[in-house]
Amino acid sequence: MNIVQPIRDLEKVEKMKAYLKQKNDRDYFLFILGIGTGLRISDLLPLVKEDLLASHIDIRETKTVKRKRVKLPGYIKKEILPYIKSLNDYSYVFKSRQGDNRPIDRSTAYRILRDAADYVNITEVGTHTLRKTFGYHFYQQTKDVAILQELFNHSSPSITLKYIGIHQDALDKAMDKYRI
Repeated sequence: MNIVQPIRDLEKVEKMKAYLKQKNDRDYFLFILGIGTGLRISDLLPLVKEDLLASHIDIRETKTVKRKRVKLPGYIKKEILPYIKSLNDYSYVFKSRQGDNRPIDRSTAYRILRDAADYVNITEVGTHTLRKTFGYHFYQQTKDVAILQELFNHSSPSITLKYIGIHQDALDKAMDKYRI
């Protein structure tokens, strides 16, 4: 199994946004919605137009089957609204080019992210990179592991810190200081 990391460097995040935006709206919005909400890719792909018109995204998580309500950040809502309004009713937000009204699949989402990651020279990327990037930067801004643990439905703070790479950062810093 490949190791997937969050995108820690905000400059690379911005470069990936710019790269995806010049490609097409669908791919760009997949990226910003993923890093802006922390939803799993399996919960992002089935979203339809109506899911993004309210202030919150209300879903039943694919993995846990639990109900989840996530506030759609205002900066994302403002940016994505013209795109959403241009879609037909009940159209998938991340619509495949194949078939009438189907979402892209996980492997297509992976290829989109892999392409943008290659552009900024990031190697440890996968579909979980979006969720981990959200978690990493949420934690860096708030230092509130309890809220992040709740958002991710993790059973302990240590699992959350390990998941978002904070644990690895601490290990790396300790090794940098080590000398014999």
